[in-house]
Amino acid sequence: MASGEDSALIWTRPEPGSRRPRFTRDQIASTALAIADTEGFAAVSMRRIATELGAGTMTLYHYVRTKDELIALMDDALMGKVLIPDDELPAHWYDALTAIATRTWTVLMRHSWALHSLQQAAVGPNAMRHFEQSLAALAGTDLDPPEKFALLSMVDDYVHGNVLRSAGTHPADPNPPDDETAQAALRFAETQYLSGRFPHMQALFGDNDPHEVFPTLLGHRSEQARFQDGLTTLLTGAAQKLHLPSPDH
Repeated sequence: MASGEDSALIWTRPEPGSRRPRFTRDQIASTALAIADTEGFAAVSMRRIATELGAGTMTLYHYVRTKDELIALMDDALMGKVLIPDDELPAHWYDALTAIATRTWTVLMRHSWALHSLQQAAVGPNAMRHFEQSLAALAGTDLDPPEKFALLSMVDDYVHGNVLRSAGTHPADPNPPDDETAQAALRFAETQYLSGRFPHMQALFGDNDPHEVFPTLLGHRSEQARFQDGLTTLLTGAAQKLHLPSPDH
């Protein structure tokens, strides 16, 4: 039986003890994620979840005691989506890290708000499994523990940073600028651009509209294609610097 201190964590308490509980923590977490995806994280509350499940708000507190516990459940549900089935994890470190990073990116792109809203979530079992799986990807290398941790951190930094740039921390701006503000910002940018203080930008765009030039600079590639190119560059560079087996294997 869990100690009083341990029972403060939702992971150390069994689900409610009836043989056929009306709800499960997985149902509650999935419902909370769906609300955050469609309405934003601020819309997530026990009352809102109860409405979706057709339950009384107090009934849900039988399963989840606090908002922090709800956040922990949501985070761990996302981490569960990130996990790769053990029998599908590639044997080569490069392929394994590529698979883990790509799956993580895909999940976070669907739930980009989580990078901001769930960052203080308590570590749960699926987060631990994800870290264990990441370490397993490097188990066949000669890297020492600090090198393994540094490489995994670099991959995580790249994945999270790419999602933040590509999707933003919120699916939509709740207070978009009005037309007058947007036009004023555009006029300011044009004035600054033509001032001569930004010669490198002028060389890049010339006399063209930057909005027309950007697709050419990006090569008309998808977000995922650009993510994969960056990941390849990162891991290939890591292989050279850390003397890891070539990804060409």
